[in-house]
Amino acid sequence: MRWNLRLAAANRGIWKASELQRMLAERGLTMSAGKLSGLWSGRPNSIKLDELEVFCAVLDCGPEELLIREPESVASPGASEAVASEVVGASSPVIQPRNPRGRSRPPL
Repeated sequence: MRWNLRLAAANRGIWKASELQRMLAERGLTMSAGKLSGLWSGRPNSIKLDELEVFCAVLDCGPEELLIREPESVASPGASEAVASEVVGASSPVIQPRNPRGRSRPPL
C-alpha cells in the first residue's frame, strides 16, 4: 500500500500540514504536530480506522484515495518457497523429540 495523504490534500488546496491539523481538530481529531508530520511526509506503519475516517471526512474522499494498492509490491504465492529451495546446501532441519518431562538432554 502507498500512503497518499499529501497528494490528496494538495488536490483540495491544502498545502501545509498545519492547515490540515487545524481542519482535523475542527472535526474532533487532535493530533500532535510530530505525528501529523509523519503522516504528511512519510509512510505510516499503521493508522487507526477512526483517524482514517476523519481524514476522509476532512478531505471529502474515500479511503481508496488515501491508501493506494500496489499489487507488485506483494510477493506472489510460492515465491518464498522457490527462494528457499535455491539456497545452496539447504536441507530440512532434523527434528528430535523432547523428553516428556520437559527437560532437555545434556550436550554430547
